[in-house]
Amino acid sequence: MLRHRGPGQVQFWFIALIVGVAAGFASLGFRKSISWLQSALYGTDDPAYIHSFANTLDWYWILLIPTIGGLVVGVILDRFTPDGHVRAVADVIEGAALHDGRVEKRAGLASALASMITLSSGGSSGREGPVVHLAGVVSSWVSNLIHADGITGRNLLGCAVAAAVSASFNAPIAGALFALEVVLRHFAVHAFAPIVIASVAGTVINRLAFGDVTEFSLGPDGVLEFYVELPAFLMLGLVCGLVAVVLMRAIFWADEMGTRMQAAIRLPRALRPCLAGALLGGLAIWFPHIIGVGYETTSRALTGNLILHEAIVFAVLKTVAVAITMGGRMGGGVFSPSLMLGALTGLAFGLIATGVFPNVSGSETLYALAGMGAVAAAVLGAPISTTLIVFELTGDWQTGLAVMVAVSLSTALASRLVDRSFFLTQLERRNIAISRGPQAYLLSMFRVSNVMRKPDDPRAPPDDGIWDAIEAGDMVEGNATLKTALPMFEETGRAYIPVVRLGASGEEPEILGALFHVDALRAYNRALATTSAERS
Repeated sequence: MLRHRGPGQVQFWFIALIVGVAAGFASLGFRKSISWLQSALYGTDDPAYIHSFANTLDWYWILLIPTIGGLVVGVILDRFTPDGHVRAVADVIEGAALHDGRVEKRAGLASALASMITLSSGGSSGREGPVVHLAGVVSSWVSNLIHADGITGRNLLGCAVAAAVSASFNAPIAGALFALEVVLRHFAVHAFAPIVIASVAGTVINRLAFGDVTEFSLGPDGVLEFYVELPAFLMLGLVCGLVAVVLMRAIFWADEMGTRMQAAIRLPRALRPCLAGALLGGLAIWFPHIIGVGYETTSRALTGNLILHEAIVFAVLKTVAVAITMGGRMGGGVFSPSLMLGALTGLAFGLIATGVFPNVSGSETLYALAGMGAVAAAVLGAPISTTLIVFELTGDWQTGLAVMVAVSLSTALASRLVDRSFFLTQLERRNIAISRGPQAYLLSMFRVSNVMRKPDDPRAPPDDGIWDAIEAGDMVEGNATLKTALPMFEETGRAYIPVVRLGASGEEPEILGALFHVDALRAYNRALATTSAERS
């Protein structure tokens, strides 16, 4: 019945619960695997304090571990992915928008394994990216099993993502809103209940394993001197927006430079992560703070246990390390690094602000908390879910005004300097225009061969008209999309355009059919109507 008729509402809630439990356990297994492998590689019992322990290791171990880890990552990605790229949040957003809620399963599993090795061996990234895509693999398998349509597949994807984020960070509210705000990019009522159910399931799994504890503990002095300090948090938001843009552009620049260097020296793509690991290891010999997720340094920033120059230096080095990791295609996510960078930026700003105006300032740790949220929100392009996840990670709900002010300004500024977020900018760089809304990316979903009228169609145009258009150069290939074809109607003024298969040089093209302007617009309008109905 599920396969032929689709799930009813109550049935879908049970399916959402099952998907949430599966994604939650996948997230939990990923997190524990990182801890186990990191403990095995570095020989420490507490991976949360890996950089302190790394100070006790001989320098060659600090260099070798990420180098060898990068080599293993490169071999995995070269063998199991078509392009050597790690799949992460951007690919899940693309799957929700363009592929009926499905993501690549083989490449996704390989990416999860590669990211686990990267984070365990010292890569400077986060675990949320691979966890979100791993959850997408779970939901894709279920969607294919029940032959889910586009709406059901997208909702299942949202359920899996919500559960994975909640299980990873013990943040049920933020997990649900992250799935709606970042992945599905709408807040439709029909999607809310199942996503909340899945998010709660993921949280329960986290708490069964780790208890009801927060990721970070704050110092006791989180007092906002109310209205007097608000202008300072407005300024902090602008600073954090710029810092977020620097981080994102540094990653993109590193990726471009890595690609150019790889082509220039003819470096096998399997060795690119190895080279990045060697660079990270060399940097970590002197600054082990860049190793791994960075929660120890983030905690020190939130409790004010760093001085000004340490906060600034660590922020710069973390940006460099994240750019090397992501540009070297080692894998991982950007959320945890943005938390660390934001906390360091906020602490540095707070130390300066409280030093200049000691009589009207609260604690510098409050600036660190607000900065953590502001940079992360600007990178993710998700001010609502990021604000909530900061509160849930810290357990501090009393400083909401400061965090919200900083988050709003940082997001507003960064979204004008990039394509709304790190993930949407990634997609724009692949010529996938999701940041511009459904009216832009829906055209890429329709191939002209699926919309055209074939030669045996009684409404097909006469052969003479088709060949006249071909001789004038007005034709489109069968594997092209409406994104390519629709502008041609405006340029040529024709009612239809021949669809062809091009042969070898000098051969006449094979006529596959004709794409009519009215048919293309009809398909586009139907897609817009369906999307509008789904988001209501």
